[in-house]
Amino acid sequence: MFGRIFGRLAGVAAVAVGLVTSSPVMAQVPDKPIRIVVPFGAGSSTDIIARILASGLQDELKQTVIVENKPGADGAISGAEVKRAAPDGNTLLLATNSPLSVAPYLQQKTISYNPVTDFTPVAHVGYYTFFLVSNPGVPAKSMKELVAHLKANPGKLNYATGNTTGIVASALFATQAGVEMVRVPYKTEPPAVVDLTSGQVQLMFCSYATMAGLLKDGKLTAHAVMMPTRSSVMPEVPTMAEVGFPDFPVTPWAALVGPAGMPKDVVAKYNKLVVELLSKPEVKKQLDQQAFAPKTSTPDELGAIIKAQVDVWAKLSKASGLEPQ
Repeated sequence: MFGRIFGRLAGVAAVAVGLVTSSPVMAQVPDKPIRIVVPFGAGSSTDIIARILASGLQDELKQTVIVENKPGADGAISGAEVKRAAPDGNTLLLATNSPLSVAPYLQQKTISYNPVTDFTPVAHVGYYTFFLVSNPGVPAKSMKELVAHLKANPGKLNYATGNTTGIVASALFATQAGVEMVRVPYKTEPPAVVDLTSGQVQLMFCSYATMAGLLKDGKLTAHAVMMPTRSSVMPEVPTMAEVGFPDFPVTPWAALVGPAGMPKDVVAKYNKLVVELLSKPEVKKQLDQQAFAPKTSTPDELGAIIKAQVDVWAKLSKASGLEPQ
């Protein structure tokens, strides 16, 4: 696990002045700590990815980069926090489909921002890998056995959700499988995984990074991976399509955005740094260990992606039977 704060400004004041003078990025970003706001708690997949990015950005910028966790309201709390921030480049959001795609649908009565107009797209970062897992106490070693057990026990098994991917995927699974389960919501994945391991909840669509050690130790049973192809981290686990769910288009993503109105030159420099960072072998290795697939973009491309994903996830949410709150 990476530390919460990645270092300090290097050198004495004279050296710092030299860095600011020589670096166009530093000259454009106010000389104060940079915040990367995360929609979920410490130890979550998004938190881990944010700390990998923060470490790399700090090395390049020679400026303190802080990861700040703001879980809650399906990611909307983090979105509102960044919307209110000054658009100077010192506050970024490691956005996911939670604050920018699903919260605008699920939190329609309370959400305080527009995902398309209230943020500045910076850079696409990549995609998460989710597995459908169960507590070993559930008498099922395959998806076929799991569905049969759920149908034989309608409304008796609890499932945890720690993000909107889990919410939408679980609801879609229940609809397509024709089963009844009881949802137990959490603000973030780590506490949900604790209860899953202890048996207080029995099922969960969960990101790999949050539960990697438990899967490797056999403390959880993986039934399917929510990807078009099998994952390299657990190639023995079949895809949702392979176990009878061919129409399961839930694709969780992550990207960096800032408040609306960020200067274009600052956005361009951040984008360049992120693209370069994600191409480094050592960073690719770190991300691969989390089963996170890096994917870069230009700011304009990311803007188009965000706009499209709002519609995609709204349709998915409706198809899953989820109603706005």
